[in-house]
Amino acid sequence: MSPDDPLLRILVCPLDKEPLLLLPGGTALYNPRLRRRYPVIDGIPQLLPSSGEQVPEDEHERLLKALET
Repeated sequence: MSPDDPLLRILVCPLDKEPLLLLPGGTALYNPRLRRRYPVIDGIPQLLPSSGEQVPEDEHERLLKALET
């Protein structure tokens, strides 16, 4: 998945129904509000609630810094 993929405009978190951010490398989508990461496998976002994983505080901070650059 790439940052200019039009699909990113309509993808939302299955839990809070808010937009997701594409992490560098395009291998995951991230919800910084809930601190949940959803994998992108073979270009297909895995957006079932059970597919998401909770991100610890230190990794959350690292991801936010990576998204800023």
